[in-house]
This record gives sequence, structure tokens and C-alpha cells, in this order.
Amino acid sequence: MTETSTRLVRARRIHFNYPDGGLQRHYVQGDLVMSHIVAYLSATFPEGEDFFVRSVRNYADQVTDPVLKEQVKGFIGQEVTHSREHVALNERLQQMGYPTRFNDRITRRSLQRDERIFSPITCLAMTAALEHFTAVFAETLLGDEDARALLGATEVRKMLLWHAYEESEHRAVAFDVYRAVGGTERRRIWTMRMVTFTFFGSVALFTTLSLLADRATYHPVRLIRSLWALRRSPFLKRSVRQRFRQYNKVGFHPNDVDNTDLLEHWKPELFGVDGQLAANMS
Repeated sequence: MTETSTRLVRARRIHFNYPDGGLQRHYVQGDLVMSHIVAYLSATFPEGEDFFVRSVRNYADQVTDPVLKEQVKGFIGQEVTHSREHVALNERLQQMGYPTRFNDRITRRSLQRDERIFSPITCLAMTAALEHFTAVFAETLLGDEDARALLGATEVRKMLLWHAYEESEHRAVAFDVYRAVGGTERRRIWTMRMVTFTFFGSVALFTTLSLLADRATYHPVRLIRSLWALRRSPFLKRSVRQRFRQYNKVGFHPNDVDNTDLLEHWKPELFGVDGQLAANMS
């Protein structure tokens, strides 16, 4: 494994609160479309994280490298915590009018179907592919001031910064397990192509359905402004799209892009004695 693959991965005890009135209806700095996109993605995380855990656990007893074995334990602990905290956020978003319960059910049924149709090694390849998506988005959030500015100063911002940090921290674990148990480059790449189509297709479809149930969508000027802002989103920059495509190269590894400095910068910022998440840690 590469040097950065020896990184310690551990779960943190943390909790977030979303009191009534603590969030505006369109909580992503008043942006209509981005608020619905983030709500949809949050709705997919509880079932998605559980799927990731199952996919990795299926092969945990075949991992012989002691460092990777410890990383798998940390990965599972982090993902379980992510799932729990997104459940709490999703309930608050549901109360605010976002269809998070519906999207959670759809995600559960879709992943259960995938586990019936595909082999365990393909499910692990799907996990590695989706972990690449989350890591790229996470590192865009951590590394781009414009991306962070979208989240204002709400509890959602704090939660997503924490989630982003841990996604970047464990980004290579599922990939390394897949490789360690004999997953092929061919399966890895075609699985990513399938996942890319379904991921962006699902985001487009279910965000549209969510928007159609929001009165603000029917204000043409507001909708057009929000769609125009989406085109210029820091999460859709050319550099971000290039990082997505890197996964399809033979020989790719998540650590080809070094995130050491990024994590070293954010660790005290988030988890230090005076860090942004100090009050959320237990």
C-alpha cells in the first residue's frame, strides 16, 4: 500500500442538533435547487452507508494486512455514525417539507435489489465507486471556499464538514479491500460507469420530484436564477469532473491525489480544543 494508505481511520463520538426554527426552508444560503439536492443526497446516506458497511464486511475476514484490517474497523464505525446522524438531519428536513422518508425508502429498495442482482464483489466495487464520488465532493467542500460559503453558518454546515472530513479520511478503504480480495480492473471500471449513470440520473430525477412539491419552484425568476447558479457550482467545476473521470484509468488509486495537507489543516479546525465541532464531540 502507499504511504497515505497507512493512515489511522477511527470513528468519533459526535452528535448534531437541529432545533425547530434553526434552519430556513431553503437552508443552502437560500438557494432553491441546491437545498433540494443536498436534502436528496442526505436522504440516501442512511441506507447507502449501511450498504457500504455490508459490502465491506462481506470480505473483512479475507483481509490479511493488519493496517487495512484496522482501517476496515474504523471505516465501519465512521459509516455507522454517518448513517445515524443523517437520520436525525433527514427527520428535520422531512418536517421542513422535503421528501426524505420517501427517498430513504426508494434508496433501500434499490440497494436491496442491487444486492439480489449483483455478486458481493460487484457490490464492493459499487461501494468503492460511490466512495470516490463522496470523497471528491468532500474534498471540494473542504478545499473550496466558494463551496463552503453555500452552507452559511448552520448546524448543517458543521455536520457536512465533519462528514466530508471522514469521507476524505477513509476514501481508500473500500478500494483497498476490493483490490486485496482480487477485484479486477475491468470490473472496477465498468462498475464505475454504471454507477455514474445511475447516481447522476437519480439525483436529477428525485431532485426534480422534490422541487415539484415546493411552491417556490413555480416562481420562474427564482427557479431560473437557481438553475443558473447550479451551472456555476463549485461542485461542477472542470477540475471536479476530471477527478471523477480519473477513476476510469487503469491503475488508478484514490491516493493518487494526496489529501494529507487538507486533512492536517482541517483536523484542528474541526476537532481541536477550540475547533468548530468541539461542542458536538462527546
